Amino acid sequence: MPDEARTAGSCASKFDGVRAAFERNFSRGDEVGAAVAVWVDGELVVNLWGGHADAARRRPWRQNTLASVFSGSKGLTSTCVHLLAERGEVELDAPVARYWPEFGQAGKESITLAMVLGHRSGVIAPQRPMSWQEVTDWEAVCAALAAARPWWQPGAAQGYHMVSFGIILGEVVRRVTGRTLGQYLRTEIAEPIGADVHIGLPPAMHRRCAEMVNKPHIRDVLAAGQAPTHPQSLDEHPMAGLAVAMGFVPDDELGSHDLTSWRAAEFPGTNAHVSALGMATFYNAMACEKLLTREHMNRIRLSQGGFDDDVVLGPRVADHGWGLGYMLNQRSVAGPNRLSFGHGGSGGSFAFVDLEHRIGYAYIMNHFDATKCNADPRSVALSDEVYAALGVTYE
Repeated sequence: MPDEARTAGSCASKFDGVRAAFERNFSRGDEVGAAVAVWVDGELVVNLWGGHADAARRRPWRQNTLASVFSGSKGLTSTCVHLLAERGEVELDAPVARYWPEFGQAGKESITLAMVLGHRSGVIAPQRPMSWQEVTDWEAVCAALAAARPWWQPGAAQGYHMVSFGIILGEVVRRVTGRTLGQYLRTEIAEPIGADVHIGLPPAMHRRCAEMVNKPHIRDVLAAGQAPTHPQSLDEHPMAGLAVAMGFVPDDELGSHDLTSWRAAEFPGTNAHVSALGMATFYNAMACEKLLTREHMNRIRLSQGGFDDDVVLGPRVADHGWGLGYMLNQRSVAGPNRLSFGHGGSGGSFAFVDLEHRIGYAYIMNHFDATKCNADPRSVALSDEVYAALGVTYE
């Protein structure tokens, strides 16, 4: 039987199936700490949390517990760029170099914002590894990316821009607005809609953070492949491409350096910290068209590569496909609506918006499963119950 003491929060009676699935995740031993929040048609119908925020299981998970959502950050970052596009401050089909002139060297002059958003620019990392000290220096990171050659012909292939995604788009936002992406997110999105989402976490909030449990060290990931010496090898060895991209991630993300520095720094593609309620509130604002227009969001969710294999992560990414900055749901791997979009994070977190059913959904956790991203069974069990309550079934 589920341990009822593990869970807290509220759930509308119509969505009791979500509560039951949430508790089953704990009773099966799949969770240490987790939270799920769901808005439907502008109403908060699920807001549950449970378990513990630390590996020692001494600190209870609370409503305002923050978790790192890793690449779930990309949904927040992309929306900042799209908000600028809606306001006429950037054009998605314009070259990145229009806003960041130094970027237009080494064969990158024709790379557009849309190519970066769709993971098709080829700029997955510099050609040389960067130290932790360099990676935490925004100017040094940007200079390295500006000087880098694309790893493949821009636009010719799709390959996950694991960390460079946030750096490139973050620098465009900084050049256009004079604010960092984290600042822009806070002032233009998070504060106006009351969403507890952060890129660059103030030190006073660090005590609210959950400790990641069972997260692999970067050296174990990199051991899977060798960095390619030429772009063609990416097609032959997808994990080698992953090694290159991961070589741009500071080890601190994985616990070997000062975690305080990692949380406080801004890596707009990989280190957002959010509460489940905060992330669901963010996607609810999209569902209610408070951030972007429906017309613009319809463009956002157009597939940028169909089911192309990803030359960095390999063919498994074809399960969802990419829109302009978001994971798509083209094969219904995360709910029955193939038109929903959002973003998962390494380890299992997931959040999305469903415009057709006006859903804003978020699931966060601290028990890391290195094999999962956008379709973690823990999350799918929850979102399936949301759809079941609404009478929406898989085709």
